Amino acid sequence: MKRRQILQVGLGLTMGNSLFADVKKGRFEPAVDVLQKATASGQVESATIYVRQKDDIFSQAFGGAATVDASFLLGSITKPIAVTAIMSLLDAGEFKLDDRVVKYLPEFQGDGREAITMRQLLTHISGLPDQLPQNAKMRAAQATLSKFSAAAIRTPLLFKPGSKYSYSSMAILLASEVAQRITKQPIAMLVDQLVIQPLQLHHTALGIGRLEKDSLMRCQVEHAAPESGAGDPTTKTWDWNSDFWRRLGAPWGGAFASAGDVAKFLNAFLHPQGKMLKPETARMMIRNHNPLQMKARGLGFDLGSDLNGPVCDNVFGHSGSTGTICWADPNSDTVCVILTTLPARAITPHPRELASRHVAGALDS
Repeated sequence: MKRRQILQVGLGLTMGNSLFADVKKGRFEPAVDVLQKATASGQVESATIYVRQKDDIFSQAFGGAATVDASFLLGSITKPIAVTAIMSLLDAGEFKLDDRVVKYLPEFQGDGREAITMRQLLTHISGLPDQLPQNAKMRAAQATLSKFSAAAIRTPLLFKPGSKYSYSSMAILLASEVAQRITKQPIAMLVDQLVIQPLQLHHTALGIGRLEKDSLMRCQVEHAAPESGAGDPTTKTWDWNSDFWRRLGAPWGGAFASAGDVAKFLNAFLHPQGKMLKPETARMMIRNHNPLQMKARGLGFDLGSDLNGPVCDNVFGHSGSTGTICWADPNSDTVCVILTTLPARAITPHPRELASRHVAGALDS
């Protein structure tokens, strides 16, 4: 797709011609103002925004982010990226959504685990917890992904599989473990081969990958969740900014990417061209797979109003506890990505949410 772009040197600003005129009229100024004030005050150290509507692009970097190509820790936006790599194996006929997980993880038995399907892992209705009870202890010990997987396989279920919705990072971990056992390759390598390279995402990796360590934006862990380190000096060896966490490549939250790369990833679902998935598989990932009485979820994707974007059931995307959010709206052919270094739980409403709502409001106008 040919982009009409203008580069305004020194401001880190890239805009399509029509959107440049719109910004001058104030169309996106409320969103920009939120992020400018947040970084100028020191509340947010670094941020970027990227909006694409049809052929027009608007993007800007703030604070410590020198350019819009800066790579941020995505948090749970990692999940749909990892699930996309997993779903490429479905395209290859390696598994089916309604296969029982025990078929691929024979030790995943007892306490009702035998009933859990791959679809249930990918839509958060498996009964697995979000994080392990021993999560902080394992991070402090710098456990490997294989040890996290082994612990997740044994951890008690919260409820009967399929009976309710409960967000679960460990479910995505075990879906990734299935992919690793099928291919005998690490999930980070699968993501690189099946998502990053086909889409030419030059500022993205699960873990550090080929990215330069010094180019990664630092997370503000002081106000983060306990499992992130939360500013405790004793957690420096395993918090979000540690070499351990950056290199672990957790499929539930360990990817780095630029706002533009995340937008390119979402665009591959708005306009599937078969570069990483069959078009029908891409479309399947962004529709609801949960029963009507439960929270709507795609395969790895969140759906609907929780994304602080347009109020439409077919809006898809994800947010991250590191202070990130992204969504795509098929109705207006729009992608919005806002990446910050301020943890999601640090303040309510978060600047990412305010800016996102302003973007959605600008589309309505």
